[in-house]
Amino acid sequence: MTGARDAALSRRSWSKVTDEAPSHQELLDLVAAAGRVADHSSLKPWRLIELRGADRERLGRAISKAEGEKGSSSKPLRAPLLVAVVFTHRKSHKVPAWEQEAVASGVAHVLSLLLDEAGWGVIWRTGHYTRAKAVAKAHGLKKNEELLGWLYVGGKPKSSRTSRRKGIDAHRFVSRMP
Repeated sequence: MTGARDAALSRRSWSKVTDEAPSHQELLDLVAAAGRVADHSSLKPWRLIELRGADRERLGRAISKAEGEKGSSSKPLRAPLLVAVVFTHRKSHKVPAWEQEAVASGVAHVLSLLLDEAGWGVIWRTGHYTRAKAVAKAHGLKKNEELLGWLYVGGKPKSSRTSRRKGIDAHRFVSRMP
């Protein structure tokens, strides 16, 4: 098999990346594909925020403020492109909030697979400050929105050894109804 299965099996997190990053247009093309995840009632309860250059420094200041520190956190500078994943809750009598958040998470995961398949190193980073007011304000979040984290994206270092994650024993996670 090739395609989605191979992409899932070869996926890994890249904690260190180079300064190269996909272009804005390349990101848009991949988001157009990632946005095709299953979405009950087609609510599209998500949005993404592209952070490059000075945007990352602004986020660093917001993270420091959230942590009660002065200055600017260097965490957002670990990759040339950060993609903030935002869950946007839509009012619906048919689709509960947890299901909508699952859609936003699904978009982020599929986007990470697509970025990896396109040759980019990706890691999904979170932290307690994703819920901090200073960080929400820096991202322009509305009252019905929550930050789920960031995809840190950059070039895959040539010197990195390609390691495969240990496989999953599917028998441990799949059962029949009792």
